[in-house]
Amino acid sequence: MRVLDSLERKLGRFAIPNLTIYLIAGQSLFYVMYMTGKLDPSATLLSADRLMAGEWWRIAALPFDPPRQSLLFALFAWYFFYLLGSALEAHWGAFRYNAFLLLGCLITIAASFLVPHLPVGNTFLAGSVFLAFATLFPDYQILLFFVLPVRIKWLAILTWAGYGYLLLFGGWAARVSVLAATGNYLIFFARDIVNSTGYRRRSFLSKAALPRRERDYHHRCTVCGITDRTHPDMDFRYCPQCNGQYGYCREHIFRHEHKK
Repeated sequence: MRVLDSLERKLGRFAIPNLTIYLIAGQSLFYVMYMTGKLDPSATLLSADRLMAGEWWRIAALPFDPPRQSLLFALFAWYFFYLLGSALEAHWGAFRYNAFLLLGCLITIAASFLVPHLPVGNTFLAGSVFLAFATLFPDYQILLFFVLPVRIKWLAILTWAGYGYLLLFGGWAARVSVLAATGNYLIFFARDIVNSTGYRRRSFLSKAALPRRERDYHHRCTVCGITDRTHPDMDFRYCPQCNGQYGYCREHIFRHEHKK
């Protein structure tokens, strides 16, 4: 992305390295405060109506919205997020990784105004990190339930299927959440998606044209299969005793079994 390259040259020094660690640390702090009752669990949720009411601090709190399940699930989610986020930062560099997460937050905030009453967390935003990792490292293998080895691309396909289901059959709140959460992914991987689609289209057209090229002849020997394209000097004749238009080369016009 040329725009991103230009921004990186100008603003790259402001990138935050190891951003994943800071996000996990912040989420852990909020998680402990929620569990101990020192903070309302909705404090890190964002909605347009609360923003318009003056609670703009929720924008800064959004990235630190922690998992809301059991401690075991939260620990696993943070470990997985660290694994994926660190790999993306190592692959892209700190600036691009920062930009990816920031763009996801901005799109999520903007989309929240479409359904102003909807409280939004960063669950789907974390999903975009997962999809980005699966796109860059599709053959990376994880142990599902710590037992079953699965390549991450298959889990990504299931994730996309789930998002597609929400888009088709979910309410507007779910649709907005999915579109907002995948917006940064679609922007970052737009060129790859276009190139991949073009490649598949060219491949399909070439395969579709192959049989046509193979049939690009006027005469074909029913016995040996040679054509006037493969053997341009060959003479072909059609047998009047065969029931139908059956052509034969010189060698087989008088030595073939008649088709009845």
